[in-house]
Amino acid sequence: MTTARLTAHRMALKVFGALPRRVRRALVRLGSPKFTVGAICIVQREDDSVLLVRHSYYRSWGTPGGLAKRHERPELAAVRETLEEVGLRVELVGEPVVVVEPVPHRVDIVFLARPADGENPDRARPTSPEIEAVQWFPLEEFPKLQPETVTALRALERSGVVDLSRTGLTP
Repeated sequence: MTTARLTAHRMALKVFGALPRRVRRALVRLGSPKFTVGAICIVQREDDSVLLVRHSYYRSWGTPGGLAKRHERPELAAVRETLEEVGLRVELVGEPVVVVEPVPHRVDIVFLARPADGENPDRARPTSPEIEAVQWFPLEEFPKLQPETVTALRALERSGVVDLSRTGLTP
């Protein structure tokens, strides 16, 4: 960078720093890429089987989840989406992992969950028009999975939350 450009850059930063915080934040948002935020729920039973769903718009299997509503906390979105899609109340386990997909401009918050106390996991069923089928799969018998589901599972494994060695999904 030339000296003149460096000086102009410093001056612009000083002007930016003098602006009210509200204005600075608005300017940053105008120039930043926009991302959607999704909440994915990997629901696991006591026997380690994972709840998978087949969406009406995909041939392969995925997980309950979807986009968070405006101002909705991701953990609430994960619980809500699971209940809406498969009729199952869940409890989140541990801390979530985050997957950033720059090309579709999507951030997925991935949660490990288990059926809530008193909930019968075998009652999981499609309760949304977007879900065609619901099934529990043992780790060693996973069907063909949606790419987002594979990415979510691998992220959970990297964080030490799940062990996928029996699935064939580990790189």
